Amino acid sequence: MIDRLGSVLAPVILASFAGPAQAAPEAQPVPAIMAALGDSISSGFNACGWYVRCGARSWSVGDNPQVSSHYLRLSKMSGTLHKHNLNFAAPGATSADLLGQVRKAVEAKADYVTILVGAQDACTRTEQAMTPVETYRQRLDAALAELRAGMPTVRVLIASIPDLRRLWQVGKASAIARTFWTVGRICQTMLAKPDSTARADTERRERVRARVVAYNKAAAEACAAFGPACHTDGGAVFSYRFTFDHLSRWDYFHPNTDGQRILAQLTFEHGFTWLDPR
Repeated sequence: MIDRLGSVLAPVILASFAGPAQAAPEAQPVPAIMAALGDSISSGFNACGWYVRCGARSWSVGDNPQVSSHYLRLSKMSGTLHKHNLNFAAPGATSADLLGQVRKAVEAKADYVTILVGAQDACTRTEQAMTPVETYRQRLDAALAELRAGMPTVRVLIASIPDLRRLWQVGKASAIARTFWTVGRICQTMLAKPDSTARADTERRERVRARVVAYNKAAAEACAAFGPACHTDGGAVFSYRFTFDHLSRWDYFHPNTDGQRILAQLTFEHGFTWLDPR
């Protein structure tokens, strides 16, 4: 019943954070320097080994051909980007860390920046500890303002936060995934008591999912306020029905190589239109 209801409500949820309609965007020149900002997902954490950053497999700036990141796709269009792929994303980062990452990107003169942040704002020990939506929006606004002030010609792609309830749905049947979630205390707001069907736990998961939806809506609004130099993925990452096979076997939480590949594909297809000088 919940899955059927979700399929009916999905278009409504997506519309809520897709942002206002925009005119067809003009093609953008390939950047000279790009940078990934955000949390462990963009750092490639656990995509290649036991609790390590795997920057080569980042959906944004990685150079592993299996992932086919934004960096590799853009590098094929123009050699100016070659080896100018910076990763300032950090495991455990929340929206509170975004401003510091932006300052690093400005110092590096990055003219294309990807942002994926917010999962750790929702993945806390308790619901009360989740970042308020208003605070999340204020932090994004401050980070984007700093980015524009330091790099007026920057292009920004904001990826939507994945659906954390989907993570629970695809992993809850696995005893080893449940064990990792419980022992490691991973994303307890969503993954605590993973095999419970009690009303209190079901409603808790729904509230956490609603918070992620609200974060995505706030990010889309912040991006729209920034103007045409900022694009979102229109909720493509959030709405993608990833499977158990896309999860890292090191923690059953982060995307593995295939998961990173899907992120790269979805965000690139829904991002900027780039001029291809080839």
